[in-house]
Amino acid sequence: MTAKTPSELGDLIRGQIIIENDADYEEARQVHNGMIDKRPAVIVRAANAGDVMATVNYARDNGYDLSVRGGGHSGPGFGTNDGGVVLDLSRMRSVRVNPNAKTARAEGGTTWGDFNSATHAFGLATTGGVVSTTGIAGLTLGGGIGYLSRGHGLSLDNLISADIVTADGKMLIANENENADIFWAIRGGGGNFGVVTSFEYKLQPLDTVYWGPMFYEIEETETIFKFYRDYIKDAPREMGAFPAFQIAPPLPFIPEDRHGDMFCAIVACWSGDPAQGEQRFKAFHDVAEVKAEMVGPVPYPAINAAFDGLFPTGIRQYWKGNFVKELTDDAIAAHVQHGPSAPTVSSTMHLYPINGACQEVDAGATAFGHRDANFSMVILAASEDPANDAAHKKWVRDYSGAVAPYSEPGGYINFMDDDDSSRVRENFGGNYDRLLEVKSRYDPDNLFRNNQNIAPQ
Repeated sequence: MTAKTPSELGDLIRGQIIIENDADYEEARQVHNGMIDKRPAVIVRAANAGDVMATVNYARDNGYDLSVRGGGHSGPGFGTNDGGVVLDLSRMRSVRVNPNAKTARAEGGTTWGDFNSATHAFGLATTGGVVSTTGIAGLTLGGGIGYLSRGHGLSLDNLISADIVTADGKMLIANENENADIFWAIRGGGGNFGVVTSFEYKLQPLDTVYWGPMFYEIEETETIFKFYRDYIKDAPREMGAFPAFQIAPPLPFIPEDRHGDMFCAIVACWSGDPAQGEQRFKAFHDVAEVKAEMVGPVPYPAINAAFDGLFPTGIRQYWKGNFVKELTDDAIAAHVQHGPSAPTVSSTMHLYPINGACQEVDAGATAFGHRDANFSMVILAASEDPANDAAHKKWVRDYSGAVAPYSEPGGYINFMDDDDSSRVRENFGGNYDRLLEVKSRYDPDNLFRNNQNIAPQ
């Protein structure tokens, strides 16, 4: 049967139903981005895949807008809506590691903090993000860029199989041999095709990495960027490093009189033998004087949580992103002009490398359509004060506009905001038409539309 009311839905599921005026409602409706203030009619905290199936049927048959929430980190706030149904997977967070097969299966509400903690116990890891509270679901479905990308590919390149509930409320097992078309589509096509209730990943041996941020005077920005451009082309694949802009937070490794100053930074992670780390970081010290740093051997899960304090739940966020093939001198000049004006300690630009193993996968092998890009750039403004929203959005838009002539038309879908719907085709690149075919087959009525949406034919 399909429920007609929240009460009837509650009779079908193991999890929790929350509606307006319930004590948990105000907390349950929040997503990570504090700019998002929406009031769904029904929030379902699913306990298992059966709850997911029942909720999909409820939303579809009653004509409700449906939002799916894993970690809740969607910049545009796709994990909520006004007047519709929110399917919250945050209670589905179990991770089961098979150390002999070097695989792990994790439920759809798992965060990267959950995942890394579970796999680290066995000395194993896979490519994840750079903030531990990010959900594995959204990151993987959009691509999955992180410190290990150059050596082990994107998160989606490490996906072996998935369980997915489609718009008809049915559960599918998706892998290279079963339902291969939708397995292809969810590896880069975002949440357009259903609700993934569990992900199975292949893992790599990894315990301790040599990691840390290095701060340079802002006047060294051009030098740092030109060095990085040449260095990362041929760097060992165990090296994940990206340049950034960073207002110095009040941390012990930064001289107190420099707290609040703007720096150019390189954040680097050596995932090879940690004993080689100091030698591998020598190039970053030779290029210019490092004014402050916190580098050394650390457990891999620790680096995924290092930026959590700069990006707490409720912080107000606005994003833009572009893929970049070549970091030209003109592009660097645009970074030099705009990056140092990042308005808050939580605002930045990161230029993530996606060469190496990421480019060894054929552009048509998964839905991630930009295998020829060398970098994925994100520009982010974030603060606690709503009075800053307009000025911060302007900084992001001006910066993004300045580097756009030296970037690809498309960008990483996980770095898009709610005003980027016109870029959808370009963001999916040459795989858009095939994605459209799969979308039209599995979700012809576009139930799963609260995302970077591929509208079905």
